[in-house]
Amino acid sequence: MFEAAEVKNQTGGNGKWIAAFVVIAVAGVGLLLYTMSKSGAKLRAPVAAAAPSGPADPVHDLRVFTARMEKDRTGTTAVWLVDLSNKSRAYTYSEIQYETTYIGQDNRVLTVNKGTMTISLDPGEERNSEVRDVLYPAGTSWYKFKITGATAKVQ
Repeated sequence: MFEAAEVKNQTGGNGKWIAAFVVIAVAGVGLLLYTMSKSGAKLRAPVAAAAPSGPADPVHDLRVFTARMEKDRTGTTAVWLVDLSNKSRAYTYSEIQYETTYIGQDNRVLTVNKGTMTISLDPGEERNSEVRDVLYPAGTSWYKFKITGATAKVQ
């Protein structure tokens, strides 16, 4: 009544192709690892900070990415949000001096304030800082923020 199912053995070259692929893949991975280990052995030690090529120039080395002026909660004091970057490869800058200028509609200077930020920037470092400035002058049309100096130290 029931007949046994016939099973046919497939014979072919698929097993040989799979074995060849596996051998080639293993050889490729081995070659890749060998190459990476040889090039990894030749890595040099990190380069120390560059020797200064001239005197420190904080006005040139310190870059102001953004300087946004807002008022405090009472609306009377100017608060600056400043994003700075130290482009120097040799100097660390601290005690960063700045100048803010508030200008009226007729391009007349209303107030100029100078101050110092108590942050320190290592070579290549970026940082943001908040600066509480003077009472916001009435009649201000526009304003500006600039770096005027800093204390430099060779890194």
